[in-house]
Amino acid sequence: MFRLLLVLALFMPAAAPAQKLAKATFAAGCFWCTEEAFDKVPGVVETLSGYIGGKTKNPTYEQVSAGITGHTEALQVSYDPAKVSYEKLLEVFWLNHDPTVVDRQFCDRGSQYRPGIFYHDAEQKRLAEASKAKWEKDKPFREKIQTPIEPAGEFWKAEDYHQDYHLKNPVRYRYYSTGCGRYSRLDDLWGKYRKK
Repeated sequence: MFRLLLVLALFMPAAAPAQKLAKATFAAGCFWCTEEAFDKVPGVVETLSGYIGGKTKNPTYEQVSAGITGHTEALQVSYDPAKVSYEKLLEVFWLNHDPTVVDRQFCDRGSQYRPGIFYHDAEQKRLAEASKAKWEKDKPFREKIQTPIEPAGEFWKAEDYHQDYHLKNPVRYRYYSTGCGRYSRLDDLWGKYRKK
């Protein structure tokens, strides 16, 4: 029996090494729109809409949207660092939010829509700060960049109906994102950088 197992082990293909994924967390206003932007990036394996930066455990959408928990809508991105860098994810983040405002994004108002970069380790913090400094220098607009860089705290996954909203409800999503002025404001702010 032992010999049979040994022979089988020799001829069985070795298991492929597990893909080592990394995590990034960004708040850029409505998580539906943020999710759509990151889902298009090659190397992004999964995106989760959720809440970060608040005091209530396991908050609901109703609580967060009422502005009573201290959370902001955010996106947790699982990605393969062999296929996409954290620096690339930062670039996608910058070009998909309005960094000139504090407690709002586009038509959404309140601290629950505040933007932010939530780093998971010292390297992400360093890269985020370098990216912010680069955009302060190269930004195509006059206003000051307000987007904070903060340590990532507890991330709470949003309800299932918020996940992949742009795919499950494309007509409603397009009506919201266009009607909210998101794309026109982004194009006005970032100009040529969004055309790449």
